[in-house]
Amino acid sequence: MKRSLLVEGHGRPLAAVVAAANVPDDRLLKVTIEAMVLERAESEPDWPQHLALDAGFDTPTGWETTIDANYYPHIAPRRPEDRPPPPDPPYPARRWVVERAQSWLVTWRAILVRWERKAENYLGLIELACALLWGRYYLTLAPRRRS
Repeated sequence: MKRSLLVEGHGRPLAAVVAAANVPDDRLLKVTIEAMVLERAESEPDWPQHLALDAGFDTPTGWETTIDANYYPHIAPRRPEDRPPPPDPPYPARRWVVERAQSWLVTWRAILVRWERKAENYLGLIELACALLWGRYYLTLAPRRRS
């Protein structure tokens, strides 16, 4: 089972999709973008919306899907094993925010170990966990707003 998440800049989930483990990441990209629960704001010409993806999406399908969805793509390039890694970049990495969200989700045992036979039930648990993550965020934010 593969979980595909779309998160905002701080790692809070916006969309979740489940699929079989043998489905390539670039084929899940369009479905994940379409599964957003909120209506996405129109991007302005001066302020494009960015989408950071890992090397699994460095395919023609991944690039095409990202551009068709009106995102500015930041896709890590695939590199051969014999090529050395690039030098330290002058900016921090942006694409691993989703890993934090994945680790937050697996704190719930029913998501870490899948006992449900139906994928719809498992997706429902993931969506409930995502809603609880947003609830935790707003509960920790609320005391700051009062003062």
